[in-house]
Amino acid sequence: MKKLTLIAGLLFSALTFSQGSPDYGGGLKVNINEDGSKYFRVISWAQFWAQNNSDRPLDANGNEQSDTNFSIRRARVLMYAQISKDFMILTHFGLNSLNGDNMSPTGTKDASQLFFHDVWAQYSLGKNHAIGGGLHYWNGISRLNNQSTLNIMTLDNQRQAWATLGLSDQFARHMGVYLKGALGKFQYRVSVNDAVTNNLQATATPVNGGAATYTGRRLLGSKDAGRTYAGYFEYGFLDNESNFLPYKVGSYLGTKKVFNVGAGFFAHPSGSVVADALGNLKGEDVKIFALDAFYDAPIGSNGGALTAYALYQNNDYGKDFTLGTTYETGSLLHGHVGYVIPMKMKTKFQPYLSFDSRKIDALNDNASQFGVGANMFLSGHNAKLTLEYQSLKYATSDAVNTLTLQAMIYL
Repeated sequence: MKKLTLIAGLLFSALTFSQGSPDYGGGLKVNINEDGSKYFRVISWAQFWAQNNSDRPLDANGNEQSDTNFSIRRARVLMYAQISKDFMILTHFGLNSLNGDNMSPTGTKDASQLFFHDVWAQYSLGKNHAIGGGLHYWNGISRLNNQSTLNIMTLDNQRQAWATLGLSDQFARHMGVYLKGALGKFQYRVSVNDAVTNNLQATATPVNGGAATYTGRRLLGSKDAGRTYAGYFEYGFLDNESNFLPYKVGSYLGTKKVFNVGAGFFAHPSGSVVADALGNLKGEDVKIFALDAFYDAPIGSNGGALTAYALYQNNDYGKDFTLGTTYETGSLLHGHVGYVIPMKMKTKFQPYLSFDSRKIDALNDNASQFGVGANMFLSGHNAKLTLEYQSLKYATSDAVNTLTLQAMIYL
């Protein structure tokens, strides 16, 4: 009986995804034995965006584009199963950012296709530790680089915090092995992975005497530039958070009292490449580290709650590295804060603010981003509307202003 109680307790803590929802408990969980120790669970969610951006560039034919567009930001299905407390398998598939520009007549082009985000198997090393392997999301660096997309407090994740997406990994997931666990209030996750060859700079080569390109595995080979190493470590001063799955909660809406501080890293030896004046190639180590703090707690007795997060991240992708307005060698300061307004009613409102400041070494300049928005929780994170205004100022460019309305449901 004691053993069954322990298993039930672990399942309860792992399956409590429905922060602040009065309608959802464990979700779509199917027991395949009487005590529930053998089961599978399915989660499905969709996020629809209506977005206005008055600064959209001309299309490929030189025509003006509409200021307002619609998109499926995410459509996902995640399933995991245990037929023994010692083994687990997880699969997660879906699509992202489907819109009028990348849809195809018969749904056969790349943007319309489902793909695997995660596929991993895991073996328990006792009550609080486990090892696993596959296409996984047990990332290093920061809480935001392990963010769940089910319960983000702001409209979306801070993009630079997904610091390796498309450079060394496939959509923020690496192929490799991980070890994760807890020692009291201390939690850890570490991994060793293969870097991808065909990344966002799959056709790039470094200019002689110029900036680095993220092309180490392709140009130098997998023996010298094929491995990445990552870890994230945190200490929780108040309530414990589950680390059954890797996806970090963005806001508990007052259902927990959490204060965590963390530190993490990512290292890719010879991940980037520079060329000297004669064109000789040399690898440069990619090194990223971060410090962060997360606070989430109820306030008062009428359902009020405060969520706050702060992150410092240092990025070294190699000499003067930049890619678009997303990745740069430099540093990042990010913070956001939200407040659930205390109301004795099912619907909850959470206004929030966010701010970023980035230092860009290659430009000897900065970028800043400001966001203000509000969540309307119809049933916790399971059914919510989000409205957000965001303004991005990148170096000397004009500010880009975006207004987005999101409707989200997950079961």
